[in-house]
Amino acid sequence: MSAQSAEGREGGLDAPTRNPIEWKSTFFYDETKLFDELCRVFDLCHGCRRCFNLCRAFPILFDLVDESETYEVDGVNKKDYWKVINNCYLCDMCYIASCPYVPPHEWNIDFPMLMLRAKAFKYKSKGAIFRDNLLSKPELLGKINANPFAAPIVNFLNQLGFTRGLLELFLGISKKAPVPQFQKLSLRSRLNRRGLKDIIPTPAGETKGKVALFTTCYGQYNHPSLGDDLVAVFEHNEISVTLVPNERCCGMPRFELGDISSVDQSITENAPQLASMVDDGYDIVIPMPSCAFMQKHLWPLIRPEDENVKKVSAASYDPFEYLMARHAAGKLKTDFKSGPGHVAYHAACHIRAQNMGLKTKEALSLLPDVKLEVLDRCSGHDGTYAVKEEFRDFSENICRPVSNKLEKSGSSILASDCPMAAANVKSLDSGEAVSKHPLTILREAYGV
Repeated sequence: MSAQSAEGREGGLDAPTRNPIEWKSTFFYDETKLFDELCRVFDLCHGCRRCFNLCRAFPILFDLVDESETYEVDGVNKKDYWKVINNCYLCDMCYIASCPYVPPHEWNIDFPMLMLRAKAFKYKSKGAIFRDNLLSKPELLGKINANPFAAPIVNFLNQLGFTRGLLELFLGISKKAPVPQFQKLSLRSRLNRRGLKDIIPTPAGETKGKVALFTTCYGQYNHPSLGDDLVAVFEHNEISVTLVPNERCCGMPRFELGDISSVDQSITENAPQLASMVDDGYDIVIPMPSCAFMQKHLWPLIRPEDENVKKVSAASYDPFEYLMARHAAGKLKTDFKSGPGHVAYHAACHIRAQNMGLKTKEALSLLPDVKLEVLDRCSGHDGTYAVKEEFRDFSENICRPVSNKLEKSGSSILASDCPMAAANVKSLDSGEAVSKHPLTILREAYGV
């Protein structure tokens, strides 16, 4: 098949667009039509091979083709398509950074959303195993384990080789994978005890200076200090912060599973109250990259006509996207007391997928006494991919170039917007670098 577009050029030069996910249609779950589309897209990917160095989905596909009798996609057993699908973790890097044939190009390739369609077909027809269902419910796990009684016990057991061996044997959760700890006090409890400052908001540029913090499941139950640091930095910059009152999981873990109906329910539970807060003059800030990506970019694909979703998507920000928008308008304080020194900054996939530039890097570059090195390869964590026993070795292979670069850099600090990505990198790193969230680094630089 020719790679020439209708305009006579190779690939597309237009800004990428995305089609809504037709998850409510019968067409979406038709097995024959699904596999016809998989065959079409795989054939085009085989002819291009631009994405061979991204996730394992592409090398697996190309190996299957090269080992087939025809050396073409038609020689690959369709059952083996699942080997490709199961190794796509929806990072979006092929769509964002590599593929020249994404919509509006006539070939209409959106590899991640096609893999989602396959996962949705599988989930609707077969459901999910217990482990995958469990891992995709972080809000439930947090509510059960993040309390003064359960957290110390669960964290202790998760450090024992015996316990981890049992989890691997019976659930398929890799004993080599880092797992998040649960905290005795949730972020909401910590902030309620601390109290939030009464600040008169000052608009700046596109920002209103009045923020509704969507804490996220991970920020709420596993890494509440992230929220503490965000509030301290924002309040130092005279940005008013309040909590979203009845926050529920954004739905990203269920999305990765292919359970789009559950994501739709998450939208139902979250979008109206968030839209109401937008109407009341709030911007929405989301500190976890995958959750921000979900609300900003994926909710509108699931509910393209929902006015609440449109409103929430337009008003949602990554923390450093928000701070740098304030900086551009002359409203970010630069009264830093100290600098962090040598920092290796890992740009997580779902930071890059938000298509906003490396705002965290820009913010850290403002600090005194900073030497910044960017690690812009995948950490291999990728949602729940890294903790599954059957994928753990592959996750480590994906991550190793990042950990090797970290060691060679001589950095004293590893910074990543995604704490789970940082943990995966550190699990393979034998160097002395300490993992710190960029918001922690900024707070320390301010001395607040």
